[in-house]
Amino acid sequence: MIVRHLCMRQSRQLLALNRRAPVSSRFLSTEPPVETVSQSPSGESLRQDQNPLQEVLQASRPQSEPKHNRPSKVKIQRKTFHQLGATTESLYPSEDRISDMPTASEITLEMLLAAGTHMGHSTSRWNPQNSKYIFGIREGVHIISLDVTAAYLRRAAKIVEEVAARGGLILFAGTRKGQKQAVVDAATLAKGYHIFERWIPGSLTNGEQILGHCATKVVNALDEELPEFKMDLADRSSLKPDLVICLNPLENVVLLHECGLNNVPTIGVIDTDADPSRVTYPIPANDDSLRATSLIVGVLGRAGAAGQARRLEAARQGKTTYKPITANELRLDPFTGKLPGDSAQPGKK
Repeated sequence: MIVRHLCMRQSRQLLALNRRAPVSSRFLSTEPPVETVSQSPSGESLRQDQNPLQEVLQASRPQSEPKHNRPSKVKIQRKTFHQLGATTESLYPSEDRISDMPTASEITLEMLLAAGTHMGHSTSRWNPQNSKYIFGIREGVHIISLDVTAAYLRRAAKIVEEVAARGGLILFAGTRKGQKQAVVDAATLAKGYHIFERWIPGSLTNGEQILGHCATKVVNALDEELPEFKMDLADRSSLKPDLVICLNPLENVVLLHECGLNNVPTIGVIDTDADPSRVTYPIPANDDSLRATSLIVGVLGRAGAAGQARRLEAARQGKTTYKPITANELRLDPFTGKLPGDSAQPGKK
């Protein structure tokens, strides 16, 4: 009886001590096992109860970081997604192709197709006045007829060449992003002028106030400046262009309106959503493509250069394609039409 009560008392105490421990480990020894360490040939200590392959696997596993330093799943997914896709290193070098543009007679339908001049806008955005320029519809997008584009581009190039051959002032306007260098190079070829920023309203209708500070010079038939007539330009009115080439008519409605008020002919790239009646000589083409606008302005720039070459060649032979201004006509008062200090009526002796 004494032995039986002792065993029951000891078993109750053992159960009370191991109540929080798992059932499988309640009767195990609480002393830590003795680890035997052996020295490796390289001087590193290895545990006998651990496999070397397991050490390699544990070393290759990332070390656990504190919970507050671990990146969230959203950050991991965002970093992974940002590494996907393609990276654009360089854009289309439109400025390098202006000098290599073909002439108006060398334009082919393949060139226009490769430049994307045939792509119009959605059918919901079209202007009904462009129906004669549209070839058809494909997947809800209007397709511009390349035959019409080539014909109208050749006509516009002929106009630019003739204006340049007669010593006219040609203004190239392109205010969209990416058109700056192409516009500048084309104007340099045609010896014209350019604008690649916002058009200042009133530059033509109120040119005396806005363009009064612009520099003006007098040149001869060979484009050589004559500085002795510079003082006679103080009272002269500001010059106006003889032809305006606009690459984006939708953003330059004010420019086209002022050209219409001053009887200045215009050439414009007309997309399917633009109004062709706002320009004098429309060119139906895609005005959203840099390749298309660079091709068109390059052809027109080459035409202007050909006209300037004709004019200079005729000037070397003593011929002029325009009526030169004499010294007396240069000194005439632009308001009264007579020489300064002359009280006679204009046109009478």
